[in-house]
Amino acid sequence: MSVPQIKIPATYMRGGTSKGVFFKLDDLPATAQHAGATRDNLLLRVIGSPDPYGKHTDGMGGATSSTSKTVILSKSSQPEHDVDYLFGQVAIDKAFIDWSGNCGNLTAAVGSFAISNGLVAAERIPENGLCTVRIWQANIKKTIIAHVPITNGEVQETGDFELDGVTFAAAEVQIEFLDPAADEGEGGGAMFPTGNLVDDLEVPGIGTFKATLINAGIPTIFINADAIGYTGTELQDVINGDAKALAMFETIRAYGAVKMGLISDISEAAARQHTPKVAFVAPAKNYISSSGKTVDIADIDLLVRALSMGKLHHAMMGTAAVAIGTAAAIPGTLVNLAAGGIERQAVRFGHPSGTLRVGAEAKLIDGNWAVTKAIMSRSARVLMEGWVRVPGDCF
Repeated sequence: MSVPQIKIPATYMRGGTSKGVFFKLDDLPATAQHAGATRDNLLLRVIGSPDPYGKHTDGMGGATSSTSKTVILSKSSQPEHDVDYLFGQVAIDKAFIDWSGNCGNLTAAVGSFAISNGLVAAERIPENGLCTVRIWQANIKKTIIAHVPITNGEVQETGDFELDGVTFAAAEVQIEFLDPAADEGEGGGAMFPTGNLVDDLEVPGIGTFKATLINAGIPTIFINADAIGYTGTELQDVINGDAKALAMFETIRAYGAVKMGLISDISEAAARQHTPKVAFVAPAKNYISSSGKTVDIADIDLLVRALSMGKLHHAMMGTAAVAIGTAAAIPGTLVNLAAGGIERQAVRFGHPSGTLRVGAEAKLIDGNWAVTKAIMSRSARVLMEGWVRVPGDCF
């Protein structure tokens, strides 16, 4: 006899250039409120994975890395924080959820969800102005501050802030990633796990590449575009339609992950798809974005293209933007050199959908680079709220 569906309170939200299904922890079935197979099986079914057709027809996912995401929020367990934010990146064609990193784009939606769902104390919410939401990012154990606009006591979602990669304007949400670099012993060590600003990354069967391996925002491997035969102006189809190129990037990612100390053998990379990211950089030049808009060389400092979950991202992951901003602020990294090799506290880079500006404050302390925070603006809004339904025996 078939088991009927159950319904679970949920909110479908866009944050930055991503969207995902948001849950309050205590709204999940009791057996799914803890890490493990039960929780993963439930969220996989919500998204519609694994889907050998690659469409997510029978779930809430959008069949891309930007739209196959889940978020679990709860009142914070940490002092001086409002909300705990746990992010799950759901694989499309595999029964797998990667909990190893953050989603910087969806961070923009965390603050507004927390305010609207009673996770922020009422006395901390102004009648009008900005509400400062103190977020504990549980995946990476870091503090993030979201400045959410409030009008007449409620989250303001509409506005005139435009974000390349998002079709319509919305209200601006400024995000501060505090101390975004890895702590000692976390993910292979400090901000530069190898101790070098630039390494020679040997990738058997492909070549040896200059690489900046950085752990800030999210572990990221930066290589030069021309070293792999690209210009940095590529759009998604050029990369994602080339199976050989995707295999090359995944191999680079695997060997980079080993060199960063994130895994001990390249065979482990398949079970750690969300991190590290791999990106390629190039000096600024004119190009046509995916919307058909011309990006002018005068409006950007450099070009960056990044892959997420094995595919070129349509814009830029928020966490990778933190890595870009941090690396750009440190003279001698490949990112900084592509941006002209000068000292800077902010950088505007070109990505497939347009441009993005991110600021970072980096300092050299006792011979080691440290970054106090990275700042960027995003937007967010509720797309749908109510319940999601899943078969009662799926978890």
